[in-house]
Order: sequence, then structure tokens, then C-alpha cells
Amino acid sequence: MGNTNNHDERIAKMTFALVYPLYLAKVQKKGRTKEELYQVIEWLTGFVVKKVKEIIEEKVNLEK
Repeated sequence: MGNTNNHDERIAKMTFALVYPLYLAKVQKKGRTKEELYQVIEWLTGFVVKKVKEIIEEKVNLEK
């Protein structure tokens, strides 16, 4: 179980700015658009495009 906790902590410390381009590349590879990604992010978090861009610029981690 120790590995799971370490893994969770490592992920939580990652910044959204690091993960976002990976999400974008994956959705585009599957034939989806950036706008669709923003729509899903809004559904999951309630953050609109402006807020997502702020989070990326501020290098907020996934823990917050």
C-alpha cells in the first residue's frame, strides 16, 4: 500500500500546466478538439476557459 500513497502524492504535486498539454495531445489524437477538452474540464471542475488559463499560468498543482 505504500506505493499507492507515494504515487498519489506524486500526482497531487504535479502542476496542471504539466498535465494539460498531455490531455490536449491525447484528445486531439483521438480526433477531438481543444474546445471539447475545455468543455470536459468545465463539467468536471466547474472552471471556465479563463480560469483554466489562470491555473496554467499560476502553475497550480493538482492537490489544490
